[in-house]
Amino acid sequence: MNSASPPESKVPPWLRYTGIPPAVFNWRPKVPSRNWLIFWSISGSLVGLYAYDRRRCRQIREEYIEKVRQLAEEPMDSSALPRKVTVYGARWPGDDDWERGLKYFRKYVKPILVAAAVDYQMVGGKRHGEIAEKVCAEVKKKRRIELGLEAPPAILPLNIPGQSPQEKRKRELEGAIVIIGRQTFKEFMDGLKRGWTEPPFKVDKEDLLAQELQSDGVFDEIELEGSEPKEAKPTTPPFTPSLPGGQPFGSPFPSPLNTAQGQQPSKDQPLQDDRRLTTPPSSIPVYPPLLLVRFTNLVGLRLVPGMIWEFFHRREDVKNGAEAAYRLITAQPRPIRGPTTFFEDLPDKVETSPSSDLSFDLKAESYYKSSLSIPSDVEKGRNSYYEALRPKIVIARELARSEREPTKDEINYPPPTEVELRAERMKKELRWRGDLAGWEIVKPDAPVAWDPRFEGALSVYPTPEEDSTPKEFS
Repeated sequence: MNSASPPESKVPPWLRYTGIPPAVFNWRPKVPSRNWLIFWSISGSLVGLYAYDRRRCRQIREEYIEKVRQLAEEPMDSSALPRKVTVYGARWPGDDDWERGLKYFRKYVKPILVAAAVDYQMVGGKRHGEIAEKVCAEVKKKRRIELGLEAPPAILPLNIPGQSPQEKRKRELEGAIVIIGRQTFKEFMDGLKRGWTEPPFKVDKEDLLAQELQSDGVFDEIELEGSEPKEAKPTTPPFTPSLPGGQPFGSPFPSPLNTAQGQQPSKDQPLQDDRRLTTPPSSIPVYPPLLLVRFTNLVGLRLVPGMIWEFFHRREDVKNGAEAAYRLITAQPRPIRGPTTFFEDLPDKVETSPSSDLSFDLKAESYYKSSLSIPSDVEKGRNSYYEALRPKIVIARELARSEREPTKDEINYPPPTEVELRAERMKKELRWRGDLAGWEIVKPDAPVAWDPRFEGALSVYPTPEEDSTPKEFS
């Protein structure tokens, strides 16, 4: 019986001896299956959306750079310095990356400023309330210099242009203060208010906290089971600061006033001087205009759909940052709009209207993590730390007094000494109290700090929603 003959190859005769497999010529493409069609459709759409968004980002950025490029090409005097702005970026609540706000500035606002030859200085806050502390300390330092409590910075003997106090002040006012996000705005205003309201004395927080922790009994002798009770050592009363003349000092500031030469004020110093040092000034000097930049950081599983949407719409962030930088370069600042009403029973609480600048980027607070609770986290961490601290104190004192021989693990890994435990406790308490104080500033229901003296001292650049449009270059 004859076997079936193989199917006749459809390869052209003149290609049979080229070495190309016949299957290549016999292959006939088929329509993809339904699943493959779905896969390639979705993949192609996502790639197309990503490519379109990044192309629009480049176009928007180049459009604004071309508008301000000629400013960088203008000639400058050899002794002149470029315009300089100070950028503040506080930590977003619930985000472990504390530098997220400054990254937003570097990615979306900085390119336009650099194209216009505008210099910048960035100030970040790793923890909540750090920006407020920096602003408050800077204001108090200026007040101490004006009151003669601290020596002014040394002036170089050489006559360098732009280094005199008058020229520095002029250049400072020609610049601006860039504030990234509402959380930064809250910290900046709080530090500004405390700096011009509280007494300008230097505060040694570690010294004050050490005096407070010294008498709380945590490191007192611990009575072990079966041991005879030890006599309690008399403790000295905690130190209470007071002003010269015996006037008690309610806020946590050191009492002795350090002069520029480090001398103590005389005992017969008149009370009028004390009032001059402790009474806030009636007016505040003019500050550089504020540029308020909207910033929203999506953190948490609840906001994953928003993160996906944001990934394919970076052009909105590019436009927001470019418009903010363009306003700083071209627009004229206007006076800040304060609150409308002060509550009589709560002077620190203010009622703001949508037209007030204190309601800036109020919608961003709705994106905070719903599970964020810093006070409860601090309380849990504090309780667990103190539960583990007492056994460590017992071990440290037993080894220090040679009451027992160290174990093998204690020889290989020496436990902390009592001095190290006290230092560790001091560091943790400073961090916990700082986190609680900072959260009280940036939490959603906390108002923006305000002082009536800000009305004549602060100004802001107009927002895009306002009628005042930036002036074009000639």
